[in-house]
Amino acid sequence: MDKVTGQISATQFLYPPTDPFDQRMLEVGDGHRLYVEQCGNPDAPAVIVLHGGPGGGCSPAMRRYFDPSAWRIILFDQRGCGRSRPHASVENNTTWDLVADIERIRETLGIDRWVVFGGSWGATLSLVYAQTHPDRARHLVLRGIFLMTEAELQWFYGGGAGMFWPEVWRRFTDLVPEAEHDDLIAAYHRRLFSGNVTEETRAARAWASWENTLASIDNDGPRGESPAEYARAFSRLENHYFTNRGFLEEDGHILNRMDRLADVPGTIVQGRYDMICPPVAADRLHRAWPGSALIVVPRAGHALSEPGISRELVAATDRLRSIAR
Repeated sequence: MDKVTGQISATQFLYPPTDPFDQRMLEVGDGHRLYVEQCGNPDAPAVIVLHGGPGGGCSPAMRRYFDPSAWRIILFDQRGCGRSRPHASVENNTTWDLVADIERIRETLGIDRWVVFGGSWGATLSLVYAQTHPDRARHLVLRGIFLMTEAELQWFYGGGAGMFWPEVWRRFTDLVPEAEHDDLIAAYHRRLFSGNVTEETRAARAWASWENTLASIDNDGPRGESPAEYARAFSRLENHYFTNRGFLEEDGHILNRMDRLADVPGTIVQGRYDMICPPVAADRLHRAWPGSALIVVPRAGHALSEPGISRELVAATDRLRSIAR
C-alpha cells in the first residue's frame, strides 16, 4: 500500500458500533465536543496527529504520512475548528485546554504512550504537551517549527516576511488604517471579534490569505478567497492565540523547559525557505534538544504537502516503526 497516496477509507474505524467513537465526537467539558478519528492497525503503535493553525483542522491527507499496516493513527480537530463544536469558539480555548484534551483522548482510547506528530502550531502544541507529559511521548516528529515567541510573531505580523512579499503584505495591511499598523494582531483582533459578521468575514479572509499565500515555495500570489466558514474559524482562533501569546508563561517558554525532554527523542523536518516559520527556530530547538535530529529540506517552504517535506516525514515515520513498538 502506498503510504503517501492512499488508501484508508474515511469511514474506517477501529471500534465496534457500541463504542462512543463511532460518532467521531468526544465530550471534553466546557461546552466543547471534539471530532476524533482513528485508522490503520489497531494493534500497532499509536501516533497522535496535531494540526496547525491554531484553527486549521485535520484532513484525510494527514493520514498519508503513516504506513497504515504499521501505525494506529489518531487525528482530531482542536477546539473550535474543523468538525469540532462549537465552531469558531474561543471560549475555554487555550493551549492548556488543548493539552488536557490530548490527554483525555489518550486515556479514553487506553493508550499508554504514543508518538506525537505535528507541524507549525502543531509542533508548538506537540512540544508543550510533551513537556507537560514527557512520560507519555515516545518520540516527537515535528515540521515547520514555531516556538510561539515574540520574535516569530513580529517576523510574520510586523513586516519581516512582508519585505519578501510586499504586494501581498499591502493587501494585508490595507484593510487597517495606518494609525493601527504598529500592532496588526491587535488591529485584526478588533475586526475579527467586532460582532459584525460581514466585517469579521472580510478580516478573516484577509488574515487567512496572508498566511496561505506564503505557505508554499511555489506560490506566486493569492489563489482565491478561503470559504467564509473556514476563514472565520481559522483566523479568529489563530488571532485569539497570538493575542494571548499562546497562553504561555513567558517569552521563550518552550526553550526554557527543554530539560523536560531529556529522555524524549525527536525528529525535526524544516524547509530552508519557510517564510512563515523561518529555520532559525528549528536550529535553536535542535541545539537545545540533544535527543533531536534536524533535517533541513533544501528547496522547501512551510507546507506539509511540499514534496521534500512529505518525503522526509514519511521516511521519519518509517524509521520509527520498529522503535515505537
